[in-house]
Amino acid sequence: MEVERAEYLHQFVEETDWYNGIVLDALLPGGGAAWRRLPRPLQSWLRNYLGGNILYLASGFLWCFYIYHWKRNVYVPKDSIPSKRAMLLQIYVAMKAMPWYCALPTLSEYMIEKGWTKCFSSISEVGWPIYLTYMAIYLVLVEFGIYWMHRELHDIKPLYKYLHVTHHIYNKQNTLSPFAGLAFNPLDGILQAVPHVIALFIVPTHFMSHILLLFIEALWTANIHDCIHGKVWPVMGAGYHTIHHTTYRHNYGHYTIWMDWMFGTLRDPEEDSKKTE
Repeated sequence: MEVERAEYLHQFVEETDWYNGIVLDALLPGGGAAWRRLPRPLQSWLRNYLGGNILYLASGFLWCFYIYHWKRNVYVPKDSIPSKRAMLLQIYVAMKAMPWYCALPTLSEYMIEKGWTKCFSSISEVGWPIYLTYMAIYLVLVEFGIYWMHRELHDIKPLYKYLHVTHHIYNKQNTLSPFAGLAFNPLDGILQAVPHVIALFIVPTHFMSHILLLFIEALWTANIHDCIHGKVWPVMGAGYHTIHHTTYRHNYGHYTIWMDWMFGTLRDPEEDSKKTE
């Protein structure tokens, strides 16, 4: 039994090694000879750090180029485009926090490899219907957790004053940009991502799906800070999140509007627009 469990857990180790190889072999000089001598957690952290920086900077620059230059005045009015200084400050804050952000996926991978979570390695172990059911439960738990974590970062005054206020200095449309998505105090950013890890102990979760969702966070947070209202119900898009940055008391949700609707904190950008008119 112990041998079988060890062999099963080794699948996670092999999968992590594969991810490390893809990123670190491509980015570090000398191939795998150097990084393979590092302790396993440090290998994972280094992969997450390099991959996270590339994803954040590449997605941010491409998205800003598209909405502020290529489609200038199409999605964002000229007087609402954030200054270069504001965007550089957001990048600076995110870059300072990035080494700490990367500790969370590194920790989750360590716990998965040790068998402390309910993760499974292959979808074939459970089948697609069960996998999709588990993913739905996982996402609901994450949405619930992030909603309440975010809300408490506002409601508990010391948490707001010493942590979350760093992110809320961007409180007008002309100060928000895709780069603001990761511009947090490091502990704030980690706390809001912790529900992704807690869910691993509650619901069986596909390992690769968990890793992908953590990195999709970088793309998602860039998207909801671009101030462009996508009008895709029930997605908590940038239109909703821009209201959050201007009122501080509404739209705490992450992927969808459902938690705000359930707990009475939803404010619809369409209704706001009608009232303004």
